[in-house]
This record gives sequence, structure tokens and C-alpha cells, in this order.
Amino acid sequence: MTPPSFLGPLSLLAGCLLPVVGAFGINSARPGLICVGLELLAFGWLVRDLKGTGRRLLFGLVAAMSITVSTYLYGGADIDESLGAAMRILFIVLPSAMLTPLLRPSALGDHLAQRLRLPPRVVVAAVAALQRVDSLGEEWRQVQRARRARGLGLDGGPIRRVKESAASAFALLVVSMRHAGSLSVAMDSRGFAGATERTWAEAAPWRWGDSGLLLIAFGLAAAPWLIG
Repeated sequence: MTPPSFLGPLSLLAGCLLPVVGAFGINSARPGLICVGLELLAFGWLVRDLKGTGRRLLFGLVAAMSITVSTYLYGGADIDESLGAAMRILFIVLPSAMLTPLLRPSALGDHLAQRLRLPPRVVVAAVAALQRVDSLGEEWRQVQRARRARGLGLDGGPIRRVKESAASAFALLVVSMRHAGSLSVAMDSRGFAGATERTWAEAAPWRWGDSGLLLIAFGLAAAPWLIG
């Protein structure tokens, strides 16, 4: 998924990480609701895939519900404090659910190396790992199609489903290890291990949109403390 042309990966990454600082300032439900609403206003217009964002947010909702129940049961049965804990989780999860689909590993690597001057070996290894994570979903579907063609699909009772899921996970592990081996050979053949100077695929400009998004991220980090 392609991000807007006026936004780079570093500002998107800052939008995911900086609100974590503000989450510690949420102690009750009302400030938490206000801050979560501010996040929706600040980043909601960047969402391009509602279904994918909803799937990512689902894990955060489950975590928020569980911490609400546990805080209520073991924290003095204070509903306001319990809902505040839930809003704290959502305040952390929501930016990542909305912005991470816009992060492209290759562009992020270019900016980390050229803008932040991180070690090239670390950057290239991280980019390769992120690209492998992106492809895991498609590889899982390929494994499932191959096993279904052999009559080994996820049909039947729960015990059979668990066994077939475990077998599919093992097959995915084998495929991933093979691809990792091929990738390491390809990187070594291109002088990755011994290179002292490295070029990068694309330029890493800092645009006006990046400055604006960075200011918004700092504002969201400070908002819970100011409102609270």
C-alpha cells in the first residue's frame, strides 16, 4: 500500500511511537476518550484499508477488554479507572493500526540509513526481515492450498484442525528457512559481508508533510498530560 507522496516513513514511524509517551498520562475514562478521538482525527484520514486496519485494531480491542476486566476485579472495582486503562491501551494501539500499513520496508531502510545514519548492516538486515514478515501471509495461503490439493485441508473436528494447523505451521517454517538461506546467499554474492561503503536504492527527502505529521505526533504525546 503506497503512502501519500508528501509523507515519508520516518514521520509515519514517529506517529506510531511518540503517542506511547502520552499513554502514561491517561488515568481515567474521559481524558482517554478525548485523546483517542484526537488520534482518530489526526490519523484517520490516512487510512487506506479499513478492513486491514480493523483486523490490526482487533487485537488491541481484545487487550483493552481484558485489562478493563482485570483492573475492575483487582483494582477496587473502580469503573472509571478500569476504562482509563482500556483507553490507555487503545491510545497506544490505534496509531500503529492506522499507520503501519503505509510503511514500506525498503523506503524505511533508505531513510534510516541516510537520515538517521544507522549502521548499514543493521538496516539491511532489518529491511530483509520486515519484507519476509510481509510475505508470510501469502506463503501461509500457498501452504494451505497445497495441502488442500492433497486432501489435507482444515476440515473436520477441532482436534483435526489443530493437528493440520500445526503441520501447516511446520511447513511454513521450512519454507521460511529455505527462503532465508537463499536470501543470505544472494546478499553474500553482492558483497554484503565485506562492503565498506554502501549505496541506497532511493533518495530520502524530508518533506513538509513529514514536519507536519511529526508536530502532530508530538502534540498527541503531550495531549494526555495537558488534558489530565
